[in-house]
Amino acid sequence: MTKTYDPRLVTMSFGSHIVTGFADDSHITIEANGDGITKKVGCDGEVARALPTDRTHKVKCVLLQTSDSNSVFQAAYKRDLETGEGKAPLLIKDLKGGLLYSSEEAWITKDATRTRGKDTNNNEWEFDSGSDDLDE
Repeated sequence: MTKTYDPRLVTMSFGSHIVTGFADDSHITIEANGDGITKKVGCDGEVARALPTDRTHKVKCVLLQTSDSNSVFQAAYKRDLETGEGKAPLLIKDLKGGLLYSSEEAWITKDATRTRGKDTNNNEWEFDSGSDDLDE
């Protein structure tokens, strides 16, 4: 059976804003913040595991420098710095593959790095969250 992936069907929203203008290659990365399930092995070989208490994830979103979403993210980040009111729900879906990530409260951790040159460049935004749901 042949399956098809279409990057145009991967959607992301931050609050009420639908993100547009994704970079031309890898544009969304979801990475666990914690260490995952850890283990210790005692001197006698007994193994103990610890389940993670931090089940949150860091999300990186790479946009073209011309994307209107850069202004939305910049305004949210600035609002958060000034008032602490920059949190919003974050949702990432693959319309052919289901929910990839959702968090009721996410925020932008730092200002995007901006590069300018002869060609257009990308802006990378990083989000963190207080709680989340990851599905694969």
